[in-house]
Amino acid sequence: MANPGHRNDFPDPPSSPEDESSVISTRGLEAFGRKVTTTASHLIAPLGDPTAHPHYQSAMTEVQKQLRRPGLQRSVFSMARTTPTDLVRSTLSAREIQSRALSYVPDEMLTNIPENENSYSLFQGFQASFPEFTDEGKKHRRRVSRGRKLLEEGESGRVEGPHAVHKLRKEKASMMHQLEMLGIRKNMASSEIREIDNKLANLAGMRKIILERLANLEQEEALLEHEIVEVEGRLEDAQELAEEAESIALQTPTRSDEDVASERGDPAGFMSQSIYEKLPSASSTPSRPKKPRNIRRKSMPILHEHFKPGTMIRSMRAHQDNITALDFDAPFGLMVTAAMDDSVRVWDLNAGRCIGVLEGHTASVRALQVEDNILATGSMDATIRLWDLSKAHYDPQGSQFGKDDEDDGIAFENPDDQPVDPPAGSMGDCPLFTLSAHLDEITALHLRDNVLVSGSADKTLRQWDLEKGRCVQTLDVMWAAAQASALSAGDSTWRQTTRAADGSADFVGALQVFESALACGTADGMVRLWDLRSGQVHRSLVGHTGPVTCLQFDDVHLVTGSLDRSIRIWDLRTGSIYDAYAYDHAITSMMFDTRRIVCAAGEDVVKVYDKVEGRHWDCGAGIAEAEEGKTPAVVERVRIRDGYMVEGRRDGVVGVWTC
Repeated sequence: MANPGHRNDFPDPPSSPEDESSVISTRGLEAFGRKVTTTASHLIAPLGDPTAHPHYQSAMTEVQKQLRRPGLQRSVFSMARTTPTDLVRSTLSAREIQSRALSYVPDEMLTNIPENENSYSLFQGFQASFPEFTDEGKKHRRRVSRGRKLLEEGESGRVEGPHAVHKLRKEKASMMHQLEMLGIRKNMASSEIREIDNKLANLAGMRKIILERLANLEQEEALLEHEIVEVEGRLEDAQELAEEAESIALQTPTRSDEDVASERGDPAGFMSQSIYEKLPSASSTPSRPKKPRNIRRKSMPILHEHFKPGTMIRSMRAHQDNITALDFDAPFGLMVTAAMDDSVRVWDLNAGRCIGVLEGHTASVRALQVEDNILATGSMDATIRLWDLSKAHYDPQGSQFGKDDEDDGIAFENPDDQPVDPPAGSMGDCPLFTLSAHLDEITALHLRDNVLVSGSADKTLRQWDLEKGRCVQTLDVMWAAAQASALSAGDSTWRQTTRAADGSADFVGALQVFESALACGTADGMVRLWDLRSGQVHRSLVGHTGPVTCLQFDDVHLVTGSLDRSIRIWDLRTGSIYDAYAYDHAITSMMFDTRRIVCAAGEDVVKVYDKVEGRHWDCGAGIAEAEEGKTPAVVERVRIRDGYMVEGRRDGVVGVWTC
């Protein structure tokens, strides 16, 4: 409480009017405020009559004296005329005004506050998430040595009385608080996990929708490609007709030539001599075979790349007997299958339909290869036939696709359905020509550009020129083995293997050609590398103890499979074994792409080796149908391209998988 007797608390009015107004606006207002506060404190003080108190009277006297000053009166009047906005701007800084404006929450937001099941406040969650920010958290997070802890326990054990009890209670309360914070953090973590699970479920649903959209886009893409192929075919036919018309026009005599002939007195007949002489005869016209069209897909399907490895795309009943050979050109493209029922069928993998049966071989086909739209088949009738699959007359993507027709049995959605014959004559224009030179069944072949190499049970390899349609070179395997044994000073010309000694294995199990290099695996377990320019064996790879049934090589490695239940990877640079894998049964088929090696090893599943991850796993119906109690047939043949795998079984069923 200020003493009213001290006049030095209030400054005297300054002499100048400007100084007077400036000083009063600051110090005068502060002094006036103190006097008003003093007066109010006396008014609310517990006194019977505040007006009779000397302090109240002196304070009111000072207030009246201050109010009589002109400068103070002007400042009070000016403050009364000031708007609230100006008062706020004069007392608050710009940053404080912005902060208060941003912190304002409208009523609409307050009425629509979302409710959840979280029973913890924001402060509790913050305190539980960051316990090191609190004093209790810092206390319990300090690491105390074991000796220090024992000393403290010993001291606390000796201390008795209320102080020790208070300390233990405080420590218990702190630990209980920490336990409560841990419970909050645990519940928060559980809530986050549930939220993540919900997000994953939503993402899985979105992924499924996008996969269906991608499938529809690829279906439309396939239909458009079929239409483009048809337009290209009609364009080529129109160009050929135009060229023939032009050539006939050049050979046809003009009107002046006919006039000259009539002037010479030639009798007018059905055909003039000049025209007759210019007509080409059938014997003089060379019957040049048409070059087969090479139809390459303008876009590649990518739908299978987004499926989980081991997912079945399709299963169909292709034959009623053991699958002996199969191959396809591209994912969701054309597939050709052959079986012991002496039939060769062509399939559209995108539509899941058989588009025709190839007729011409008189026995079962043991080897085949699809290269773009060209198909090469080798049969037990000792012949090789070439086919142009682009000349098929049945279009599975045409008007019949997608219609619910009960009489249409081309699509085999159920693998247990009986195979129905495709439209008659749909493959009538596909045969190109036949190669006949081998004396026994064809067991292996490989097509590369215009070069075809075949292996037969007559113990020979033959190189064919497809442009001329004839054999250009014959390689005698037994003669090569004899030459090798002579150079090595050996007694036997043929190395007998320990497995399949009864002669049931194919003499030439597999082969592959690339330009002038040829790799061939035979029944003696040897893998011979031939040079087609010289017709000599450049190198022999010794390691298998059973007949070689399959092989494939790239720039660095050669992978071979054998009846000795092993797959071996050879280094072509050194000729040594790079790696080897053993299985429980004989290897009947094998193929690899950029990442995986797949093989048929006498089981109801396909054995897969991932070269990138370095792991082995199984893929096939043996895993998918095991839960249903079914026992699928043994896989005999397998092919893979870009993670798209096709396998054929002994019961004639073909399965398509992502791998």
